[in-house]
Amino acid sequence: MSEFTFLFRGRDQSASPDQMQKTMQKWVAWFKELNANGCIKYPGHPLEPTGKVVSGKAKAVHDGPYAEAKDVVGGYMLIEARDLAHAVEISKGCPILDVAGSVEVRPVQIMNM
Repeated sequence: MSEFTFLFRGRDQSASPDQMQKTMQKWVAWFKELNANGCIKYPGHPLEPTGKVVSGKAKAVHDGPYAEAKDVVGGYMLIEARDLAHAVEISKGCPILDVAGSVEVRPVQIMNM
């Protein structure tokens, strides 16, 4: 098994409280399914919609990296899968896809130190 990070991008900022509750129920169900299948290495956490970016040799500090709401990383998780294709299949169950979000699937490079 290999490790992969899922980066969840996008948020439905126009959702009503009822819609948000239904979406949260989908997330909980998906996490339970992944956990039951032994896929979750680390469940991660949602991220706040604010932040700072430090960049360049001058170490300039700017408000959040957000060009567009759809590009905001809203959370992450670490999973285990056979290979990248398997990790991509797992990601297709993510509820963020139902609200036009995306899941970036990235292999974790294991550093032997």
